[in-house]
Amino acid sequence: MSDQKLLKFLQDLPHKYLEEYHLHSFIISEIKDYDRLIIYLNKLLPYIDNWATCDSLRPKAFVQNKDKLIVDIRRWITSEDTYTIRFGIEALMCNYLESDFSDEYLQLVARISSDEYYINMMIAWFFATALAKQWDATIPYINNQQLDIWVHNKTIQKALESFRITPEQKIYLRERKRHE
Repeated sequence: MSDQKLLKFLQDLPHKYLEEYHLHSFIISEIKDYDRLIIYLNKLLPYIDNWATCDSLRPKAFVQNKDKLIVDIRRWITSEDTYTIRFGIEALMCNYLESDFSDEYLQLVARISSDEYYINMMIAWFFATALAKQWDATIPYINNQQLDIWVHNKTIQKALESFRITPEQKIYLRERKRHE
């Protein structure tokens, strides 16, 4: 595909088919220039209407641009759009739960309140991953019941399904399941 055709495709929103959105997300995930990537990403995000396309967006330029990325994540997670919020939480989960971790990131996600299934599922996925990678910092959110009951229980379920959670941690988590 020529550069002109590629640019036309990236600007031709909305797309008609799901596969076009997937292709679009794969193409922009390869953009190395962070500022250029964000322009294309911000144009695409409002059109995403499903978890599969949302979760397939994994821009490689995020890794080298953590200072800029966290600013964009803060904006995305305060959006009114379900999949923009989900994308922001996923970007936080994929990029800030290891060496760049801060307790503040757990607080950012814990403050998100939504009735949207796909947002709440991502919050649970975020916290289950955080339990696997940052147990000591994350377990107080379970112990102190800081998450909505559905998100709390879904976090525990997802953590119990994880190979990264030890058998002892799984026993501990099972005892913390909440009942309505």
